[in-house]
Amino acid sequence: MSKHIEKLKKQLLEISEVVNSFRSEAVQVKIVDRLLDAMIESEKGEIDGADAFNRRVRRTRQADDEENATVNGRKKPGATKVLNQLLLTDFFNSSHSISEIADYCKESYDSDFKTSELSGILLKLAKENKLRRERSNDNNRFEYVKA
Repeated sequence: MSKHIEKLKKQLLEISEVVNSFRSEAVQVKIVDRLLDAMIESEKGEIDGADAFNRRVRRTRQADDEENATVNGRKKPGATKVLNQLLLTDFFNSSHSISEIADYCKESYDSDFKTSELSGILLKLAKENKLRRERSNDNNRFEYVKA
């Protein structure tokens, strides 16, 4: 019995290194989910659990790499850089919601940001008085305009 526990502890330590190597909590959850699937497959005797897990990690990393695709051999700019570039334009002369900003980034910068990726940066820019954050009368959501 203790051999099984020791083996499990060792495996968990190895797995934790792989899981923690991903910054995104969502990706970490996907990894653990796929690991559990691999363990279930292993118990069914279909394939070795470690091999299944390694294949799944490689696929997840490839998907993560594709998500952070490069443009002309260079990595796409992040949300902070894109928003700071937008500040230099006249885009924020009129107020825009987070979803409008995300749509504009997708069209103009080929950067597909989730609104959750933009909200913290926009709040920071508002606290730095680079933007004003105002509630819309129409839908009671925040809109951002140059300060």
